Amino acid sequence: MNMPWTLARQTARDAAKPLDAAELALPDALGLALASAVRALTSQPTCDTSAMDGYAVSGPGPWTVVGRVAAGDPVPALSPGAGEAFGVATGAPVPDGSDAVVPVELCSLDESLLIADAVPGKHIRRRGEDWSAGDELIPAGSLISPAVLGLAAAAGHDTLLAHRRPRVAVIVTGDELLHTGPPRPGRVRDAIGPMLPGLLTRADLIGTTHLRDDPSALTDALKQDQADVLVTCGATSVGPADHLRAVLTDLDAEILVSGVACRPGHPMLLAVLPDGRCVVGLPGNPLAALAAVLTLLHPLLDTLGGHTARPPVTARLGDVNAHPRDTRLIPVTRSGGTAVPAGHDRPGSLWGAALADALAVVPPGHQYGEVELLA
Repeated sequence: MNMPWTLARQTARDAAKPLDAAELALPDALGLALASAVRALTSQPTCDTSAMDGYAVSGPGPWTVVGRVAAGDPVPALSPGAGEAFGVATGAPVPDGSDAVVPVELCSLDESLLIADAVPGKHIRRRGEDWSAGDELIPAGSLISPAVLGLAAAAGHDTLLAHRRPRVAVIVTGDELLHTGPPRPGRVRDAIGPMLPGLLTRADLIGTTHLRDDPSALTDALKQDQADVLVTCGATSVGPADHLRAVLTDLDAEILVSGVACRPGHPMLLAVLPDGRCVVGLPGNPLAALAAVLTLLHPLLDTLGGHTARPPVTARLGDVNAHPRDTRLIPVTRSGGTAVPAGHDRPGSLWGAALADALAVVPPGHQYGEVELLA
């Protein structure tokens, strides 16, 4: 019996544990997931600083300008209430004893005498105003984006502890497949192999093997041990050339998902080999294969890579002839908060998916309302 789509997706998330982590220089951590939270090593700002180009003043005006402070200078001091001022640049330390910073455009200067209206505390960024030393800035499991790298550097870090990317090997099977040139009677171009690298942005693709429909060759390919995940294309159904289930049984694999109640893609498969490597079986029809990638492969790779599950993206979708029992995955385009079917959604064609922004998850019996979008 085919597994419900939501359960199959959760099974894929739970099928493995995050891979090992290493301390990496900031540039090398880009695109990985944090294995531990980023915490501030110092307070930000580290001292009271000026938010404007202008004058730091003490006491009531007018003030006598007694010096100037640039960003990076040591912190000088003003005599409290003595009517003194320091010229300050944006980001410069504010002298001890300052009551306010007056923007330069609001000031008039007569030789060394400053005349302006000051608002107590105005335009001073106080020490620790952004964060204090020890504060958690980014939680573990977060994607290390360029902004995260910049924030980590600002908080004092030179390295980050990050999970490594999963290594993926792809095995494309089928006597009928061509890998160059136009299709011809009885032969079709492989559309899944060229599609997959772009769907593996959170993994390292270490190789693609093309096989005929030969169970012994498939057995040998599944024994290669450099990959954390083996992705097979084709051979997942029950026809005479569909050898994957029998091969996995001979290899003593535990089959966690053997068919999913969704259209397209119901013959998709997820298994774990005795040594812990995972096998994701994609159906041979291209749109069905894409559905299997989004249902099983992406959640599995996210777990292995240590990524926290992201909140679902949703949109409103009208009546699309929902199936009474199975989940439908249909290509859609987005317009504001509404999803519109892209059409051309036959399992063997990627035409609709190529026009679409996402696949909409249409639950059984859906008529109108919010649905999840997978991209």
